[in-house]
Amino acid sequence: MDVSFFLVVGAAVVFFWNRTNLLERQLAALNDRLDALAQAEARHLAETDRGATAGAETVAEVVPREAQSAPVATQPTPDNLQASEDEEPAEPITEVRATAVVETTESEFDECQEPEFTSNETEIFGKPLRFSFDFEDIFGRQLPIWGGGFALAIAGIFLVRFSIEAGLLTPMVRVALSFVFGLGLIGGAEAAYRYEERLRDPRVRQSLAGAGSATLYGAFYLAGTAYGLIGAGAAFFGLAMVTAAAIALSFRFGLPSAVIGLVGGFAAPLLVSSDSANVPLLSFYLALVTGGLAWTGQAQGHRWMSYVALAAGLGWGGLMMFAGVESASDFAALGIYFIVLGTALPAFLHAKDGPRLPYLVAGGLATLQMAVLVSEAGFDPLTWGLYLLISAALAALGWRHEALRLGTAVAAGLGMWLLVVWAGADSTFYAAIAACQIAIFAGVPLIYQVLGHAKRFDLAQLSAVSAIMAFINYARFGSWGDIASEPLLAAVVGGLAVLPTAAFVFIWKRGQENETRTSLILLAPAYGLFFASLIILAPAWLGPVMALVASLPIIVLYGKRESVALSVMAWASAIAAILTLAVTPEFLVELTHLGNLAEPTDALRASLRWLSVAAIVLTMAVIGRSGLSRGVGEATSVVLLYGVIAQIAPSDPLAWIAALAAVGLYFWKPERFAAWGMALAIAASWAIVPIVEWALAGALAVAGDPFRASSAVSLIDLAMRVAPVASAIAALVWRGMGLPSTVKAGPALALGLIAIVITHSLYKQAFGINSMLAFAHSGMAERTIWQAALVLAAYAGAQFWRGSQRPWIVLGLIAAGVAHFVWFTLLIHNPLWAEQHVGPTPIANWLTVSFGAAVAGLWLALMQWQAALGETPPRSALLGCNVATMTLITLLAFSLLRQVFAGSVLIATEIGETESLLMSLLGIVLALGFLAWGSWKTARSWRIGSLVLMLAAVVKVFLIDAAGLDGLLRIASFMALGFSLIGIGWFYSRQLSRERTSTA
Repeated sequence: MDVSFFLVVGAAVVFFWNRTNLLERQLAALNDRLDALAQAEARHLAETDRGATAGAETVAEVVPREAQSAPVATQPTPDNLQASEDEEPAEPITEVRATAVVETTESEFDECQEPEFTSNETEIFGKPLRFSFDFEDIFGRQLPIWGGGFALAIAGIFLVRFSIEAGLLTPMVRVALSFVFGLGLIGGAEAAYRYEERLRDPRVRQSLAGAGSATLYGAFYLAGTAYGLIGAGAAFFGLAMVTAAAIALSFRFGLPSAVIGLVGGFAAPLLVSSDSANVPLLSFYLALVTGGLAWTGQAQGHRWMSYVALAAGLGWGGLMMFAGVESASDFAALGIYFIVLGTALPAFLHAKDGPRLPYLVAGGLATLQMAVLVSEAGFDPLTWGLYLLISAALAALGWRHEALRLGTAVAAGLGMWLLVVWAGADSTFYAAIAACQIAIFAGVPLIYQVLGHAKRFDLAQLSAVSAIMAFINYARFGSWGDIASEPLLAAVVGGLAVLPTAAFVFIWKRGQENETRTSLILLAPAYGLFFASLIILAPAWLGPVMALVASLPIIVLYGKRESVALSVMAWASAIAAILTLAVTPEFLVELTHLGNLAEPTDALRASLRWLSVAAIVLTMAVIGRSGLSRGVGEATSVVLLYGVIAQIAPSDPLAWIAALAAVGLYFWKPERFAAWGMALAIAASWAIVPIVEWALAGALAVAGDPFRASSAVSLIDLAMRVAPVASAIAALVWRGMGLPSTVKAGPALALGLIAIVITHSLYKQAFGINSMLAFAHSGMAERTIWQAALVLAAYAGAQFWRGSQRPWIVLGLIAAGVAHFVWFTLLIHNPLWAEQHVGPTPIANWLTVSFGAAVAGLWLALMQWQAALGETPPRSALLGCNVATMTLITLLAFSLLRQVFAGSVLIATEIGETESLLMSLLGIVLALGFLAWGSWKTARSWRIGSLVLMLAAVVKVFLIDAAGLDGLLRIASFMALGFSLIGIGWFYSRQLSRERTSTA
């Protein structure tokens, strides 16, 4: 694994180094090509100008001669027009000359092109760019030198390791040989540098210097850690010297020397084994290696080296931590190591040009490792102190470099998480650590704000730390129960609210409250913490009252200055008060008082709770500066004030109270639509349940289940729940006579629908049908009277009402009546197949009235068409009306014939032979009547209807009636049918002949 590690790292270094050289060569070639292109283009433009001048002179000489020899143009004739269109015009001479010049210039331009690269294909300026992969150059010239350097470094380390395992040399000799070997390699690098004119390859000295540095790192680590031949101070000094030497060699011999040497320095602790690890020495050693590599990369403009160094150092820190840290000195050394890598080193590296993202990540990772170290150490004071030290260091660095303040936020999050997972903490020690964290993570941003240097991120950190600390403290020490008071915790939470409040005070003094996001970042936690402290201090049922107290400062500030942030927070406080009212246990009982299922409760306490919330919302409605704000406040305050009244007053008059409030508000302030509209909505909500029950019963009736009187709205509900909203809407419509019709259309429509519900419910109560037997006896009469009343009401409106909405209301009533007839009488409960009493007397019964009302409704609707739409009815509407009329007359006639034989219930008996013959005869008579009417009115649709009915009667006679007759009856029936058909044919021939004559 050790050899593979070095091989992988070496191959990566060689690959990237080779790629850099290749890119430099390609860039130089591209620059040469661009120069050649510019020169060729200049020559091309020059040649073009000269060619154009010469061509113009030639044309000036040639054109007159051609003009003299050209024939005289003639006018085109029809004979030669096609020929002239087919002939193609000759190209102008000037165009030919110009083309020749361009071709010559382009050929010259092609000749000056540089040869293309022979490479992998990459498009650059439309030309393929290639670079070759030279196997011999890579594996024969470059890799062996780099591999030799790595091999020397590995050989030196493994030589020491082998001597340790075999016991061949004493520790002193082993270390001495390591130093000699390392210094010898560096001396060889210096020799190669001095004799560069002979070697002509800088990689030789770079590999030797790197291998020597790695060997010296291993020698000092072995002497100080494995054998104790030198003291800790001497070992530290030696490692520092090697680091300095590696950095110096990199400036003399090149960057690869430092890379190889410092990579070897990181790998030395892994390759040189030791029975016991000295965590303090190893931490110091790794800190030197990391710092040396990071500074070298920074100094030579290779920032990636700095990033790699920080990553490797933090990785080593994680390995040391998870390998096991036991003593206090180890914890202290590792903590200081994290502080150096997370704060000191990044601050040193970006002291001039500001921080970069990898440095910030390094600080965050170091803080995370420090937090894990605190947890591993059992949250002892030493590790807590180190964690607070690294946090304070990050905060101090953030004073100079704003970007590093992100590291402070990371440290704050990890520190608060440590407080959460700190099990069994002593309360005094816990309070001290929490106070220190608050001072560092919230106090420093507050100082920024006082001095005017705080950014939005700092204020967000201040607010977040204050809010999260309050939650953590209450989660650990609070009871979360329904107790009277917890004053100490309330004081802590209230004290934390002071921090964002103080920060906002400076915003207010500077007049910066219009910076919405900044103000909200501070106002939200300040209000939340203050409200939470009041909630902790007071009993639960007083929550809405405490919400009122917490909202007062924000509402006062909003009243003094207009600010989006203050408006948002004021409304947020109102919403918080409403939510507080809703989440308290008493709310569910109090909620029942808003309807008619009130449960016992303390009226005084309940009214105080609702009134406190209503006061907040009503204040916002009064001081609100936007229409939306005022509207929402008015509507919500009406609901809350209704809740206050509902806690005191009985349930029965509440609907009337809401309706009267709506009317009063409308008469007093008609522009306050939200207020009186919400009061009207509350009054309407009382009518929702009975109307919904009525609608559900109607839906079941549409599906076939008869509408019973018990499903209609009761008289009590009509008086106490439906009548209030109907009266209020009527008053609004009456008072708003001057309003536009579009505005009044909605209330008028609602009033009409409610009037239908009331009328229909009273109508159902009058008939009192509550069983299927009663429905069979009286259902036909009930339906017929209802639909006839609708048609009569439409007729009365058409005759006596002159309002602008008259045509549409008339058509609506007709549509309701006809649809009611079609669905209920014609389809679902048709007496021809349903048990329905139509009356004992033929013709003078409910069938005639029902069908007659339907026909009258159709023709009345046709007459109202022009009044509603402003145009005469189309032919299709007239045709549909004629077809519907013929169909209804036919069904009525057959139903009346059926009543003659069956009585009041048409399905009481079977159809006999005589009745069947009379049905056929009735069809023929109806067909003749339709034919006569169509001839008289010159209505072709009626004549076609007569033919259809006659054809149906003929088919019935042939297929049904004649099959059951014998003798003279059969002959008579066929004779009647024959004469009828002959008569119809004769009549049609005369009618059609007359029409043709009149048309001609």
